[in-house]
Amino acid sequence: MDISFIWAAIIAVGVFMYVVLDGFDLGIGILFPFFPEHHDRDVMMNTVAPVWDGNETWLVLGGAGLFAAFPLAYASILSALYLPLIMMLICLIFRGVAFELRAKSRRTRALWDLAFMLGSAGATFCQGVALGGYISGIKVGPTGFVGGALDWFTPFSLFCGLGLLAAYSVLGAGWLIAKTEGELQRRMYRLMWPLTVGMLAAIAIVSLWTPLGDAAIAHRWFSMPTLLYLIPVPVLTLLCAAGVRYGVRKRFDRMPFIMALALVALCYVGFICSLWPNIIPPSVSIWDASSPHSSQMFSLVGVAIVLPIILIYTTMGYWIFRGKVRHDDPGYH
Repeated sequence: MDISFIWAAIIAVGVFMYVVLDGFDLGIGILFPFFPEHHDRDVMMNTVAPVWDGNETWLVLGGAGLFAAFPLAYASILSALYLPLIMMLICLIFRGVAFELRAKSRRTRALWDLAFMLGSAGATFCQGVALGGYISGIKVGPTGFVGGALDWFTPFSLFCGLGLLAAYSVLGAGWLIAKTEGELQRRMYRLMWPLTVGMLAAIAIVSLWTPLGDAAIAHRWFSMPTLLYLIPVPVLTLLCAAGVRYGVRKRFDRMPFIMALALVALCYVGFICSLWPNIIPPSVSIWDASSPHSSQMFSLVGVAIVLPIILIYTTMGYWIFRGKVRHDDPGYH
């Protein structure tokens, strides 16, 4: 049994769950500037108020799993991306505080709205920058990270930050279409397709930029058998985009969000195929970076207990608070 592979799969699932769940959550804050009315913003926040903090559990799971199973990767990646990750955490703190204080404030509500917007957009942008820096590669020596503090600061990583803003805004718009009604929902329908076009443009540019900037990734993409796995991805991407367009035109509640989730999933598949089996690009594999077998087995027992609990309470939270959120609902307290 390949314990390193199992741990890589667990971490990959945890990161994907975070991107999906906290993605539409952050996307709502990114969309806030389009909706200056207080009652619309109340509804937008109330759609995620019961679940937003639970969404971030998956980020903790991914980080803890990386520390337990791949300590070299944990030390090297966090050292290389220290500044964008710290900025992301600061933005998430301001965003979390805004969630709590905005609901209870009156005179300072505009300030907390601003904190929520900037925290959401800042955290998203920093995640995209960190992703771009990670894809570009991390310099690792015998003792760990040997690069500079600003190696991540490149045009590619900055563009990835902008691309992730587009992706999360699409997820946020799709979520709000599914959870709201009336004029707010109609305005989300009008935003959904232009945002999707922006996301598709970002996907296309990153898909061209990545192999052009890294010969190893280009070789991996266009060699067998990876090429066979990747051929369907652009076709499926266009089909999902068409699904978003169709769902918007027909005014379906859930279809735009489901198709947006599928777009993000396809991007994630392309990301995994670009780097596999390396956990520290461009050359350190999951087996090279793994902790001792006994440590991985011990940690695996813990995650076997914790992971089902996280899945159960996440599922229960979304099931209990399913349905539409309306202007006259009690709101977040």
